[in-house]
Amino acid sequence: MKEETKKWRIWLVGFVVWTVVGVSFGLRSYLYAQMVGPAADFFDMVPNYMVDFYFWGLLSPLIFKLCRRFPIERGNIAGRLSFHLFAGLIFVLAATAMTIPTLWNLGLVSKETYPTLSNYFGRLLINPFMLHQGFLAYWGTVVVAHAYEYHRQVQIGRTRASELSAQLANAQLAALKMQIHPHFLFNTLNSISALLHKDVEVADRMIARLSDFLRMTLRNSGTSEVTLEQELEFLKTYLEIEKIRFQDKLLVEMKIGKEALNAKVPNLILQPLVENAVRHGVAKQTGIGHLNIRANRVGDRLVINIEDNGPGPNGIAKRRNDSGVGLTNTRARLEQFYDDFQFEIEGKNGKEGTIVSINVPYLS
Repeated sequence: MKEETKKWRIWLVGFVVWTVVGVSFGLRSYLYAQMVGPAADFFDMVPNYMVDFYFWGLLSPLIFKLCRRFPIERGNIAGRLSFHLFAGLIFVLAATAMTIPTLWNLGLVSKETYPTLSNYFGRLLINPFMLHQGFLAYWGTVVVAHAYEYHRQVQIGRTRASELSAQLANAQLAALKMQIHPHFLFNTLNSISALLHKDVEVADRMIARLSDFLRMTLRNSGTSEVTLEQELEFLKTYLEIEKIRFQDKLLVEMKIGKEALNAKVPNLILQPLVENAVRHGVAKQTGIGHLNIRANRVGDRLVINIEDNGPGPNGIAKRRNDSGVGLTNTRARLEQFYDDFQFEIEGKNGKEGTIVSINVPYLS
């Protein structure tokens, strides 16, 4: 119902605008005729113009769609201007071809001056005045269409930013619940408790890392995007805790390209993925768990891979069914943040393990 009301409102605004344009052109010509002659009748001249511009009103939605499909923008100005010059001519001829018989049938044409429709048609179809007026109508519509599209994109951007902000707030709360999830927190506290009887210094270091982890989580809770370098700083704090907990059973290797560090990414986009790798991959290992994190800029793309040597396909199935922040939230946040992205989870060819890949535009 709301959408229907919006459409009717747009059509009403369009009707009013084209009415004003038609009356303005008609009034201008009427006043000019009164000054230089021959005098014209107001109610003959103004409706004549209004009919023409009402047809332009009917054609304007097509022009709007054409401008959205082929906008005049930086990088392709000459080509798009040429296209719209040609398209403008087609629209001018189409509008004139509809206007001429309509004026004739409505009796708004002097039958003495133009005794037949074909005579009137042939005289006005390629009349310079009609072509000039038509091109004014077409290019005026093109300008309005581009202004409207710019406004629409700004509104979409604001809505998208608002949705991302709201989603981030939910994600932060959910991420905090996950990060202080009993599975993680209790295991950490149990490790600290056990270490207090064996190695107080290591236990103290683990408490410090846990404190840093929670502090960084709360500090960035209101930020929608961070650099990859900041995201990795947070991730390292989390991994330090896990490495202390797993001791010699967890080996982490990071290979991060220097150019990738300045890329803008959604806040807390990697930690849930790494935690999944630890929980469903490393924790399932009887031997040493390997976790490789790679990030590189490839052209205008940022490519991130998180690889573990866990159970492989079984782990993938479990991760796809993950109902926490994890994968579901990661995909949703990528959809909000990027127009074009790839998010894939696959097993290694012929080997145990899982690779999570993120391929997104490089934003700086």
